[in-house]
Amino acid sequence: MIIRNKAYKMNILSVFIAIIIVQTSIPGLGNIPVGPLSVTIIPITVVLAAILLGTKEGAIVGGVWGLITFVRAFWWPTSPLAIYVFTNPLVSVLPRILVGLVAGLIFKRLYRPNKPYRMYMAITGFVSSLVNTIVVLGLIYVFYRGDAFNIYHINVDQLLPYLLFVAATNGLVEAILSGALVPVIGSPLLKIRKKSTDD
Repeated sequence: MIIRNKAYKMNILSVFIAIIIVQTSIPGLGNIPVGPLSVTIIPITVVLAAILLGTKEGAIVGGVWGLITFVRAFWWPTSPLAIYVFTNPLVSVLPRILVGLVAGLIFKRLYRPNKPYRMYMAITGFVSSLVNTIVVLGLIYVFYRGDAFNIYHINVDQLLPYLLFVAATNGLVEAILSGALVPVIGSPLLKIRKKSTDD
């Protein structure tokens, strides 16, 4: 049973990594344009991996996302911003790993097998997505304050208000979307996982 469970987790982990690769490679699958915003939905994949497989696996999937972001910043940057900030692994990789870690820890803490867990999934999705936004923007402020004009074409004293605005708009939309979609997608997948591991 233990060997079977390990094989099952490895197979599902491979599927999540493949989804991350597709989402980061094909425009429009990982980032959805919503009016003037570009909403990143990749955290939803990382959160689902953490919920279904565990904290370590969630961190691995998040790390794969971060590594792809890091490599693409050198070879195929998605924006001028990526060239400046995502070539720093602390900005491109660390926040993505934290999404998986936080998601796994929150859901493990809240989850009770015999109680409704959709609300816990929503909380996990919402908070974990915010972690990505807050940590990325926070590290940009810490490391790149002096390059504010080159990156955002604004003065240094305008950088913090601008980043807070991004967090309150783009980041909040992403968190709400994650909180809404994680339970919708995750609930049936969790039932399938429980059935597969119990049989």
